Amino acid sequence: MYQAYWGLKEKPFENTPDPRFLYSSHEHLEAVTRMMYAIEERKGAALLTGDYGCGKTLISRRLFEMLPQEKYDVALVTNPLLSPTEIIREICIQLGIKSSPTWPKTQLLMELNDKLYQNLRSHKDTVIIVDEGQSIKDIRTLEELRLLLNFQLNDRFLLTLIIMGQPELRDIIDKYKQLKQRLAIRYHLNPLSQKDSRAYILHRLEVAGAKDAIFVSNVHDIIWQNSGGVPREINSICDMSLLLGFTKKAKAVNQDLVRKAISGLDH
Repeated sequence: MYQAYWGLKEKPFENTPDPRFLYSSHEHLEAVTRMMYAIEERKGAALLTGDYGCGKTLISRRLFEMLPQEKYDVALVTNPLLSPTEIIREICIQLGIKSSPTWPKTQLLMELNDKLYQNLRSHKDTVIIVDEGQSIKDIRTLEELRLLLNFQLNDRFLLTLIIMGQPELRDIIDKYKQLKQRLAIRYHLNPLSQKDSRAYILHRLEVAGAKDAIFVSNVHDIIWQNSGGVPREINSICDMSLLLGFTKKAKAVNQDLVRKAISGLDH
């Protein structure tokens, strides 16, 4: 609605996991680097946690984009609220394994085993990324994920498991020692700093095609203070500010517009 008015090619603050908009703060870069290290060095399992809206899902899509198809076979599970059998079935589906809904877990695991060795012979690594891991309520499902790490040779794992979720996932795994001990890498993603919050806004505007300064310089601190540095909250404030500026035919997004946007989002 407001893109043309502000000279944008697309909306810059959508809360969708488009990896083009990933801003590489120090922490986001560290998170991507550690997860890629776990994958490239075949470390077995890694855990990435962070508060709601801090960019974990965006990072999962970024990892998916960074892994060339000729070298990696990737399963991305975005809704892990599944039974042990269902999550194995979902992983099989994501890896392109044709199965029947009536197959028992043993049959699914046999097919998965064959797929892992097929990838090995084709010089491809298998990666399983589980997003929103905190939604797993059945400890047996976590146990099933842990048991996937038993697919290994004497000198290497046959797959890499990356689990992502909100901070409560750390508490769940801390109580589940068998899985905790299998995690080679753990990292927690914090909200953006004041400096990074400003750079994040400018980055997304640039990706969306902005040629001129749209937000006046003194609004960034207000946005950071009221968002807590959480990218999802920053997006909501900025998106509403652009909309209000469009409806009021403003020349730029100033403090008054930002405060009205924040007030409207609070109601």
